[in-house]
Amino acid sequence: MQKGIQWYTLAMAAFFTVAVLASYSDKTDPVSNGLNHTLPQIIKPVNLDRDFSFAGEPVPMDNFDVRERLDRELLSNTYWQSNTILNIKGTYRYFPLMEKILRENDVPDDFKYLAVAESSLRNAVSGAGARGIWQFMPNTAKGYGLEVNDDIDERYHVEKATEAFCRYIKDYKKRFGTWTNAAGAYNMGGTKMAKEIAVQRVKNYYDLNLNSETSRYVFRLIAFKAILEDPRNFGFYLDDKDGYAPIDNYKTVEVKDAVANWGDFAAEHGTTYRMLKVYNPWLISEKLTNKEKKTYAVKIPK
Repeated sequence: MQKGIQWYTLAMAAFFTVAVLASYSDKTDPVSNGLNHTLPQIIKPVNLDRDFSFAGEPVPMDNFDVRERLDRELLSNTYWQSNTILNIKGTYRYFPLMEKILRENDVPDDFKYLAVAESSLRNAVSGAGARGIWQFMPNTAKGYGLEVNDDIDERYHVEKATEAFCRYIKDYKKRFGTWTNAAGAYNMGGTKMAKEIAVQRVKNYYDLNLNSETSRYVFRLIAFKAILEDPRNFGFYLDDKDGYAPIDNYKTVEVKDAVANWGDFAAEHGTTYRMLKVYNPWLISEKLTNKEKKTYAVKIPK
Protein backbone atom coordinates (compact mmCIF):
# COMPACT_ATOMS: atom_id res chain seq x y z
CA MET A 1 0.00 0.00 0.00
CA GLN A 2 2.73 2.41 1.00
CA LYS A 3 4.59 1.58 -2.22
CA GLY A 4 1.46 2.29 -4.27
CA ILE A 5 1.07 5.70 -2.65
CA GLN A 6 4.70 6.52 -3.44
CA TRP A 7 4.22 5.67 -7.11
CA TYR A 8 1.00 7.71 -7.21
CA THR A 9 2.78 10.69 -5.66
CA LEU A 10 5.64 10.48 -8.16
CA ALA A 11 3.24 10.19 -11.08
CA MET A 12 1.27 13.26 -9.99
CA ALA A 13 4.49 15.25 -9.51
CA ALA A 14 5.61 14.32 -12.99
CA PHE A 15 2.20 15.29 -14.39
CA PHE A 16 2.26 18.74 -12.81
CA THR A 17 5.88 19.31 -13.91
CA VAL A 18 4.98 18.55 -17.53
CA ALA A 19 1.89 20.75 -17.28
CA VAL A 20 3.92 23.70 -16.00
CA LEU A 21 6.57 23.28 -18.68
CA ALA A 22 3.92 22.96 -21.37
CA SER A 23 2.24 26.14 -20.17
CA TYR A 24 5.58 27.95 -20.34
CA SER A 25 6.55 26.52 -23.71
CA ASP A 26 3.26 27.63 -25.23
CA LYS A 27 4.64 31.15 -25.11
CA THR A 28 8.21 30.50 -26.20
CA ASP A 29 8.49 27.27 -28.16
CA PRO A 30 7.86 27.48 -31.92
CA VAL A 31 6.37 23.98 -31.98
CA SER A 32 3.80 24.96 -29.34
CA ASN A 33 2.88 27.95 -31.44
CA GLY A 34 1.89 25.76 -34.35
CA LEU A 35 5.15 26.04 -36.28
CA ASN A 36 6.71 23.01 -37.93
CA HIS A 37 10.34 23.63 -37.04
CA THR A 38 12.45 23.64 -33.93
CA LEU A 39 15.59 25.42 -35.24
CA PRO A 40 15.92 29.15 -34.45
CA GLN A 41 16.41 30.33 -38.02
CA ILE A 42 14.52 32.00 -40.83
CA ILE A 43 15.20 30.73 -44.36
CA LYS A 44 14.07 32.95 -47.20
CA PRO A 45 14.54 32.81 -50.98
CA VAL A 46 16.82 35.29 -52.70
CA ASN A 47 15.17 38.20 -54.48
CA LEU A 48 15.62 37.79 -58.24
CA ASP A 49 13.49 40.79 -59.21
CA ARG A 50 16.40 43.04 -60.12
CA ASP A 51 18.90 43.50 -62.92
CA PHE A 52 22.04 41.37 -62.94
CA SER A 53 25.10 41.75 -65.13
CA PHE A 54 28.61 40.43 -65.57
CA ALA A 55 31.47 42.56 -66.92
CA GLY A 56 28.97 45.11 -68.18
CA GLU A 57 26.96 42.48 -70.07
CA PRO A 58 23.33 42.01 -68.94
CA VAL A 59 22.00 38.68 -67.73
CA PRO A 60 18.77 37.76 -69.59
CA MET A 61 16.56 37.43 -66.53
CA ASP A 62 13.41 37.15 -68.68
CA ASN A 63 14.53 33.60 -69.51
CA PHE A 64 13.17 31.22 -66.83
CA ASP A 65 16.09 28.81 -67.32
CA VAL A 66 18.57 31.61 -66.68
CA ARG A 67 16.65 32.76 -63.59
CA GLU A 68 16.60 29.29 -62.08
CA ARG A 69 20.29 28.66 -62.77
CA LEU A 70 21.21 31.93 -61.10
CA ASP A 71 18.81 31.21 -58.24
CA ARG A 72 20.65 27.96 -57.53
CA GLU A 73 24.04 29.66 -57.21
CA LEU A 74 22.71 32.54 -55.12
CA LEU A 75 21.04 30.15 -52.69
CA SER A 76 24.00 27.78 -52.56
CA ASN A 77 26.43 30.52 -51.61
CA THR A 78 24.06 32.48 -49.37
CA TYR A 79 23.43 29.43 -47.20
CA TRP A 80 26.95 27.98 -47.37
CA GLN A 81 27.77 30.43 -44.63
CA SER A 82 31.23 29.28 -43.54
CA ASN A 83 32.69 29.33 -47.04
CA THR A 84 31.07 32.62 -47.99
CA ILE A 85 32.21 34.42 -44.85
CA LEU A 86 35.78 33.22 -45.50
CA ASN A 87 35.50 34.55 -49.05
CA ILE A 88 34.35 37.91 -47.74
CA LYS A 89 37.31 38.04 -45.35
CA GLY A 90 39.67 37.20 -48.22
CA THR A 91 38.43 40.06 -50.38
CA TYR A 92 40.00 42.56 -47.97
CA ARG A 93 43.42 41.07 -48.66
CA TYR A 94 43.30 40.45 -52.39
CA PHE A 95 40.65 42.62 -54.07
CA PRO A 96 42.50 45.97 -53.79
CA LEU A 97 45.54 44.49 -55.57
CA MET A 98 43.45 42.66 -58.17
CA GLU A 99 41.31 45.71 -58.90
CA LYS A 100 44.44 47.75 -59.59
CA ILE A 101 45.95 45.19 -61.95
CA LEU A 102 42.67 44.52 -63.77
CA ARG A 103 42.14 48.25 -64.26
CA GLU A 104 45.67 48.78 -65.58
CA ASN A 105 45.13 45.98 -68.10
CA ASP A 106 41.67 47.09 -69.27
CA VAL A 107 39.96 43.98 -67.92
CA PRO A 108 36.51 44.44 -66.31
CA ASP A 109 36.56 44.63 -62.53
CA ASP A 110 34.05 41.78 -62.28
CA PHE A 111 36.76 39.27 -63.15
CA LYS A 112 38.04 39.47 -59.59
CA TYR A 113 35.07 37.23 -58.76
CA LEU A 114 36.52 34.58 -61.04
CA ALA A 115 39.38 34.20 -58.56
CA VAL A 116 36.78 33.55 -55.84
CA ALA A 117 35.15 30.84 -57.95
CA GLU A 118 38.44 29.26 -58.91
CA SER A 119 40.18 29.09 -55.54
CA SER A 120 38.19 30.91 -52.84
CA LEU A 121 41.10 33.41 -52.93
CA ARG A 122 43.58 30.80 -51.76
CA ASN A 123 46.64 29.22 -53.32
CA ALA A 124 44.70 26.08 -54.09
CA VAL A 125 45.82 22.89 -55.84
CA SER A 126 43.41 20.95 -58.05
CA GLY A 127 43.48 17.25 -58.79
CA ALA A 128 44.19 18.06 -62.43
CA GLY A 129 47.32 20.03 -61.55
CA ALA A 130 46.00 23.60 -61.65
CA ARG A 131 47.50 25.82 -58.98
CA GLY A 132 47.31 29.24 -57.43
CA ILE A 133 44.55 31.78 -56.98
CA TRP A 134 43.79 31.79 -60.72
CA GLN A 135 44.23 28.00 -61.10
CA PHE A 136 46.62 27.95 -64.05
CA MET A 137 47.68 24.64 -65.56
CA PRO A 138 51.48 24.35 -65.98
CA ASN A 139 51.68 24.73 -69.76
CA THR A 140 49.21 27.62 -69.82
CA ALA A 141 51.14 29.36 -67.06
CA LYS A 142 54.40 29.03 -68.97
CA GLY A 143 52.71 30.18 -72.17
CA TYR A 144 51.71 33.41 -70.43
CA GLY A 145 55.14 34.11 -69.00
CA LEU A 146 55.06 32.48 -65.57
CA GLU A 147 58.03 30.48 -64.35
CA VAL A 148 57.21 26.95 -63.24
CA ASN A 149 59.97 24.54 -62.18
CA ASP A 150 61.19 22.57 -59.18
CA ASP A 151 62.18 25.70 -57.22
CA ILE A 152 59.81 28.40 -58.48
CA ASP A 153 56.10 28.34 -59.24
CA GLU A 154 54.82 31.79 -60.14
CA ARG A 155 51.26 30.54 -60.30
CA TYR A 156 51.48 31.26 -56.56
CA HIS A 157 52.81 34.79 -57.17
CA VAL A 158 49.59 36.78 -56.92
CA GLU A 159 50.83 39.88 -58.75
CA LYS A 160 52.47 38.03 -61.64
CA ALA A 161 49.66 35.49 -61.90
CA THR A 162 47.04 38.25 -62.05
CA GLU A 163 48.99 39.97 -64.84
CA ALA A 164 49.11 36.65 -66.72
CA PHE A 165 45.39 36.14 -66.15
CA CYS A 166 44.65 39.50 -67.74
CA ARG A 167 46.52 38.55 -70.91
CA TYR A 168 44.82 35.15 -70.97
CA ILE A 169 41.23 36.37 -70.53
CA LYS A 170 41.71 39.15 -73.10
CA ASP A 171 42.77 36.52 -75.63
CA TYR A 172 39.55 34.61 -74.92
CA LYS A 173 37.49 37.81 -75.24
CA LYS A 174 39.03 38.42 -78.66
CA ARG A 175 38.35 34.83 -79.70
CA PHE A 176 34.78 34.43 -78.40
CA GLY A 177 33.41 37.94 -78.66
CA THR A 178 32.03 38.62 -75.17
CA TRP A 179 33.43 38.69 -71.65
CA THR A 180 30.76 36.22 -70.56
CA ASN A 181 31.84 33.73 -73.21
CA ALA A 182 35.46 34.33 -72.23
CA ALA A 183 34.65 33.40 -68.63
CA GLY A 184 32.95 30.20 -69.76
CA ALA A 185 35.92 29.33 -71.95
CA TYR A 186 38.28 29.92 -69.03
CA ASN A 187 36.47 27.18 -67.17
CA MET A 188 36.09 24.55 -69.91
CA GLY A 189 38.94 25.43 -72.23
CA GLY A 190 38.95 27.31 -75.51
CA THR A 191 39.00 24.25 -77.77
CA LYS A 192 35.96 22.68 -76.11
CA MET A 193 34.11 26.00 -76.07
CA ALA A 194 34.72 26.53 -79.78
CA LYS A 195 33.50 23.00 -80.52
CA GLU A 196 30.24 23.49 -78.59
CA ILE A 197 29.57 26.80 -80.31
CA ALA A 198 30.09 25.19 -83.71
CA VAL A 199 27.92 22.14 -82.93
CA GLN A 200 25.05 24.01 -81.26
CA ARG A 201 24.96 26.90 -83.75
CA VAL A 202 24.69 29.54 -81.01
CA LYS A 203 27.29 32.00 -79.73
CA ASN A 204 25.81 33.18 -76.44
CA TYR A 205 26.89 31.47 -73.21
CA TYR A 206 23.36 31.59 -71.81
CA ASP A 207 22.04 29.68 -74.84
CA LEU A 208 24.71 26.97 -74.82
CA ASN A 209 24.07 23.52 -73.38
CA LEU A 210 27.39 22.85 -71.65
CA ASN A 211 28.76 20.39 -69.11
CA SER A 212 27.42 20.74 -65.58
CA GLU A 213 30.43 22.61 -64.20
CA THR A 214 30.67 25.19 -66.99
CA SER A 215 26.90 25.55 -67.15
CA ARG A 216 26.99 26.73 -63.53
CA TYR A 217 30.26 28.63 -63.73
CA VAL A 218 29.27 32.11 -64.91
CA PHE A 219 26.22 32.03 -62.64
CA ARG A 220 28.57 31.39 -59.73
CA LEU A 221 30.53 34.50 -60.70
CA ILE A 222 27.34 36.55 -60.82
CA ALA A 223 26.24 35.15 -57.45
CA PHE A 224 29.60 35.99 -55.88
CA LYS A 225 29.38 39.48 -57.31
CA ALA A 226 25.90 40.05 -55.85
CA ILE A 227 26.83 38.70 -52.41
CA LEU A 228 30.28 40.26 -52.08
CA GLU A 229 29.15 43.68 -53.29
CA ASP A 230 26.48 43.84 -50.59
CA PRO A 231 27.07 41.13 -47.95
CA ARG A 232 24.57 42.54 -45.47
CA ASN A 233 21.77 42.19 -47.99
CA PHE A 234 22.45 38.45 -47.79
CA GLY A 235 22.79 38.30 -44.01
CA PHE A 236 26.58 38.58 -43.64
CA TYR A 237 27.59 41.25 -41.14
CA LEU A 238 31.31 41.96 -41.03
CA ASP A 239 33.21 45.05 -40.01
CA ASP A 240 36.41 46.09 -41.75
CA LYS A 241 38.41 44.78 -38.81
CA ASP A 242 37.05 41.29 -39.49
CA GLY A 243 38.65 41.09 -42.93
CA TYR A 244 42.11 39.66 -43.60
CA ALA A 245 44.53 42.56 -43.94
CA PRO A 246 46.64 42.92 -47.10
CA ILE A 247 50.15 41.51 -46.78
CA ASP A 248 51.97 44.74 -47.52
CA ASN A 249 54.28 45.26 -44.55
CA TYR A 250 57.49 44.04 -46.16
CA LYS A 251 60.77 45.08 -47.69
CA THR A 252 62.19 43.60 -50.88
CA VAL A 253 65.54 41.88 -51.21
CA GLU A 254 66.97 41.11 -54.64
CA VAL A 255 68.32 37.60 -55.00
CA LYS A 256 70.64 37.07 -57.99
CA ASP A 257 72.49 33.92 -57.00
CA ALA A 258 71.65 30.45 -55.76
CA VAL A 259 70.30 30.00 -52.23
CA ALA A 260 71.41 26.80 -50.54
CA ASN A 261 68.73 26.91 -47.85
CA TRP A 262 65.82 29.35 -47.45
CA GLY A 263 65.80 28.69 -43.70
CA ASP A 264 69.30 30.12 -43.40
CA PHE A 265 68.33 32.99 -45.71
CA ALA A 266 65.28 33.76 -43.54
CA ALA A 267 67.33 33.77 -40.34
CA GLU A 268 69.91 36.09 -41.91
CA HIS A 269 67.11 38.56 -42.70
CA GLY A 270 65.45 38.43 -39.30
CA THR A 271 62.48 36.23 -40.11
CA THR A 272 61.49 32.56 -40.20
CA TYR A 273 61.20 29.97 -42.94
CA ARG A 274 57.42 29.90 -42.36
CA MET A 275 56.95 33.65 -42.74
CA LEU A 276 59.25 33.75 -45.76
CA LYS A 277 56.95 31.23 -47.46
CA VAL A 278 53.82 33.10 -46.35
CA TYR A 279 55.10 36.27 -48.02
CA ASN A 280 56.57 34.39 -51.01
CA PRO A 281 54.45 31.28 -51.66
CA TRP A 282 55.98 31.01 -55.13
CA LEU A 283 59.22 29.76 -53.51
CA ILE A 284 58.18 26.09 -53.50
CA SER A 285 61.49 24.44 -52.60
CA GLU A 286 63.81 24.68 -49.61
CA LYS A 287 66.48 26.08 -51.96
CA LEU A 288 67.01 28.10 -55.14
CA THR A 289 69.26 26.63 -57.83
CA ASN A 290 69.07 29.67 -60.15
CA LYS A 291 71.27 28.26 -62.89
CA GLU A 292 70.23 31.04 -65.24
CA LYS A 293 71.28 33.74 -62.76
CA LYS A 294 67.89 35.46 -62.75
CA THR A 295 67.02 38.25 -60.35
CA TYR A 296 64.18 37.55 -57.95
CA ALA A 297 62.43 40.07 -55.69
CA VAL A 298 61.90 38.32 -52.36
CA LYS A 299 59.62 39.89 -49.78
CA ILE A 300 60.89 40.08 -46.21
CA PRO A 301 58.30 40.85 -43.51
CA LYS A 302 59.09 43.95 -41.47
